[in-house]
Order: sequence, then structure tokens, then C-alpha cells
Amino acid sequence: MNRLRSRTRMLRPASVAGLAATVVVAGVAWYVVVDAGGRGADATDPELVALGAAVYEQHCAACHGRELEGEPDWRRRKADGTLPAPPHDATGHTWHHSDELLFRLTRDSLGVIAGEDYRTTMPAYGGILSDREIWSVLAYIKSRWPADIQKVQAER
Repeated sequence: MNRLRSRTRMLRPASVAGLAATVVVAGVAWYVVVDAGGRGADATDPELVALGAAVYEQHCAACHGRELEGEPDWRRRKADGTLPAPPHDATGHTWHHSDELLFRLTRDSLGVIAGEDYRTTMPAYGGILSDREIWSVLAYIKSRWPADIQKVQAER
């Protein structure tokens, strides 16, 4: 019985607070180290936007345009049934979607949303780019939108 009392006394509020702090610190460390920079396309983060510009240039500009203008007639299907690459500037529909959906579309392909039989020339970038690189591209794209469109998209 005395052993039980002494163990119970060991769990004082200071010990519980210390344990809670340790769990929080470990969680934050995991988030920063494992998640490689966090989630989200923060268009106000200059480092993330700069990385996104470089990744966009290397992996996206050939189809979506150096100025995010997309391919001509992007709403009209080609002879093979695929749609041309849409613009990612304010004239397109990218900003109509949430960050999470844009991330999933980029990482996993349009088949995730439209169905596996959906015809597209865009690859799934999950095996090509890291999550951080995908988020950075989205941050770069968002940084090019006017403030009012950024605000509307952020509410999605």
C-alpha cells in the first residue's frame, strides 16, 4: 500500500505538465522534420515561393506556360480526348479549388477526383516531387494571383 501511495505522489501536476510539454515538443519536431516544412501553400513565404518558382519552371511550365497562361483552347478537348493544360493564372480555374484538393490533384493525378478512367496527360507527381516541392509550386502559383483572388481561394 505504501508503494502505491509513493507512486501516486510521483504524478504531481509538475510531472504531468512536463510530460505534456514533451509530447508537444515531440509533435512539433515530427511536423518540422518528417513533414519537411509543413503543409500548405503559403504564398507569403518567400523561401517556399522561390522553391516553387524553380520547381514550376522545371516540371510545369512546358505545359502550363512560363507565365501560368496554359495552353490555347484549354477548355476544348483535343482529338485524343484529353484537355489542354489549363492556365494557373487568374484567368483559369485553379483558384476555384482548395489547397488540399490542388495538392491531391498534383500528387495523385486527376484520376483521384474524376475517376481512374479519366484521360489526362498530366502525370501524378507524387513519385516525382516531394510533398514540400508540390506545396511550394502551389505557393508560387498563388503568389502570382491578385490579392482579391488569393482571398477568395483562401476561403475555400
